[in-house]
Amino acid sequence: MNIKFLIVSSFSFLMLHQSMDAQEKPVQKIYKRAEFTEMNNRLSKGWNTWHTKSVLCHVLLPESFAINLQLINHQSGDTLKSAVVGREGFGSKEHVIPGLRSYDGSYTELIVEWQGISVRVQSAAKNAKLYLLITPIKSLPGDSLLISPEMLWGRQGKITVINGRILANTRSGKIDLAMVSGQYKATSQNLKASLHEAIAISSDPLLSTKEIERIINASKTKNLSEGVKYKDEVETYHAIHSVLAWNTVYDSMNNRIISPVSRNWSSLGWVLFGWDNYFAAYMLSLDNKDLAYANAIAITKEITKNGFIPNNSDPSHKSEDRSEPQVGSLIVREIYRKYHEKWFLEEVFDELLSWNRWRAANRDIDGYLVYGSDPYDYGNNKSRSATESGKLKAAKWESGMDNSPMWDDAPFDTITHRMLLTDVGLMSLYIADCNSLADIARVLEKLDIVNELTARADKYSKKLNTLWNDQYGLYLNKNLATGKFSYRLSPTLFYPLLAKVPDQHRANRMIKEHFYNPNEFWGEFIMPTIARNDSAYKDNKYWRGRIWAPVNML
Repeated sequence: MNIKFLIVSSFSFLMLHQSMDAQEKPVQKIYKRAEFTEMNNRLSKGWNTWHTKSVLCHVLLPESFAINLQLINHQSGDTLKSAVVGREGFGSKEHVIPGLRSYDGSYTELIVEWQGISVRVQSAAKNAKLYLLITPIKSLPGDSLLISPEMLWGRQGKITVINGRILANTRSGKIDLAMVSGQYKATSQNLKASLHEAIAISSDPLLSTKEIERIINASKTKNLSEGVKYKDEVETYHAIHSVLAWNTVYDSMNNRIISPVSRNWSSLGWVLFGWDNYFAAYMLSLDNKDLAYANAIAITKEITKNGFIPNNSDPSHKSEDRSEPQVGSLIVREIYRKYHEKWFLEEVFDELLSWNRWRAANRDIDGYLVYGSDPYDYGNNKSRSATESGKLKAAKWESGMDNSPMWDDAPFDTITHRMLLTDVGLMSLYIADCNSLADIARVLEKLDIVNELTARADKYSKKLNTLWNDQYGLYLNKNLATGKFSYRLSPTLFYPLLAKVPDQHRANRMIKEHFYNPNEFWGEFIMPTIARNDSAYKDNKYWRGRIWAPVNML
């Protein structure tokens, strides 16, 4: 696993936001194996920034007891009630600079800047004990920190604030936190501490501030040591690790730990995206098996009633009209090759097979695979997915490369709701999906299904070979309305190599004439999402010229 290729996508998965405070109704997912429950129980415990509402909210699971840290500006009288990374409209909003964060919450560090106030917040956690240190960097007299405890997600517990202590009785046991340092005023509901000096909060009330600092620094050192084995890549490792960790949250509706593509987008609690979460699972598999499994399983269990993994899913709806590129089985197979646990394959195989069958049955035009969007009535949900279903824009979204120049001139059949452009990348990923699923089926001893999948891989491999342009030395997308090739060049045109379709002669031409061509893809930074000599390359917007890790990794 080359983490250099993954760094950009890990950062593209950052950005954070709110969750619901009211009691939430559980959403039932069908999990087949007891190993999943055991894994989920391991993940869903301890102190961490589990809540999507604010990175300044420290939550203890499974109790669901939380300590909210809120900044108060004495001059304006405003209160920063929640803080998220990447809040849109920075300038009037808070600016959060995330630092190191462990997956399990054993160490977290960030800086928050807001209305002239700047503070560093560090935490260490071990065996349900929490140590918090809030260090003012910049503040004015009267600026303060509100420390507000609460029970989240409708969970039961009794909270008492008295004499600088926060006490809670929960179904899982008692919690006791104390103000170790800092000048404060107490009410029956919270503590208000001055920001003119460091504030320390501890599960061990007899510890001094210096002792808490030593605990926190020791936890930071331990977490930093995890990257040492990556040698020259240590900085890259910590960047990827921290981004994925900051995005890891608790989904109370399904009682699971997940790593959404963005907290900032998760206004309803969470949002999962098709290939994004599979890629996140792949990155997590570098050093955290449980989180890799949890995310691959989570997105797979969002399967729609029609049998495909959706483009996106959140508590209010999922994209029932469209899917995303077929990478699930490829990622699942690679994770299995590292950890060799058969139950993981058994947990997701049926859904991945359903997805594979759906694609061939619903996105095939004369043996060519295309993108589409089926008209879907989303009822009262007025989201963008609802308004665009059945239209060209949503069909583009199914590609995962929403505004790629490849689709600029693509015809769209308004009767079948299919893009009339066969995509080399889609064909190749589907063949790779068939091959990956066949490998998984062999492990699970499902030989009839192996034969089914290899037959489909062979069928579409033959069809893919008709997209080879010998004069140009590359596989090309084809306009199915005109029968003409498209010369909008994208890294997806190299995906036939992933599907192992080209012979050596063709592979050599693809690489020598196009990959190493400085007018197309080669250069100091590779690979742009459209060829450098394409008129859209200079747009440098989203999938128009920018460099994205997912396509590079594939």
